[in-house]
Amino acid sequence: MGLVEGILFGNKAQITQLLRRLNLATESTKAVEIRDFPSEAEAVTAAVRNVAIGEADILLKGKTKTSTLLKAVLDPQQGLKTGKLLSDVFLFEDPGRDNNQLVMISDGGVTIAPDLKQKVEIIQNAVELAHLLGNTNPKVALLSAVETVTSAIPSTLEAAAIAKMNQRGQIKGCIVDGPLALDNAISPEAARIKGLESPVAGVADILIPPDIESANMLAKSTTYWAKFRLAHVIMGAKAPILIPSRADSADAKLLSIALGIVVSSVGGVTTK
Repeated sequence: MGLVEGILFGNKAQITQLLRRLNLATESTKAVEIRDFPSEAEAVTAAVRNVAIGEADILLKGKTKTSTLLKAVLDPQQGLKTGKLLSDVFLFEDPGRDNNQLVMISDGGVTIAPDLKQKVEIIQNAVELAHLLGNTNPKVALLSAVETVTSAIPSTLEAAAIAKMNQRGQIKGCIVDGPLALDNAISPEAARIKGLESPVAGVADILIPPDIESANMLAKSTTYWAKFRLAHVIMGAKAPILIPSRADSADAKLLSIALGIVVSSVGGVTTK
């Protein structure tokens, strides 16, 4: 499709054999650079370093485990870290909104149980992506089981504190509210019935669930049940990082690559 020029890292013999088995060993793929490494760990480390020094612009996970890739990414000696928290931002088109408005969910792939400080950084990464995609003031909903603050549900306390931080200018470039239950975060009707007066309720652009489990399940439900087209990218590093699941469809993987290209190119980097 001509979107990118790939550099493949791994066992060259196995990669070449796989290309032949998939009938992809054409003249065009023969021009793809394959860098041979005896072990997965060496291949992953080399790929991360390659992106860190600017020889490539996007890091894309292949068959290796996400944990293996992130271990190399988080190694300060490899030079891909920036000091910011890494977070995985899911992105889908909501056909129920005007112009199939883009909605984001984070973090469903990196931070297991984010504390208040980490949730703020997760929001900032998602807001940065929204800005890159043209949404200059995204509405952020901090999700919980209820929309009232209660000490029985710790996520509601953190949500209320973060919303207040936004009101006082500590979190910029967005409008934050919470806690909000999922229904009144995305449905204007649900928000109206519950009497919620909020610039975010019913029209949230970014959804921040309490932890990695709820974020991951919410994101995957949009594609497996609702059949939305889904892409995702890790933000917070020097370059976009793509960690598609092996179960992701070809369409989802292609969309994630396209999203990575946008993140890379808008930042002034030529995609390789």
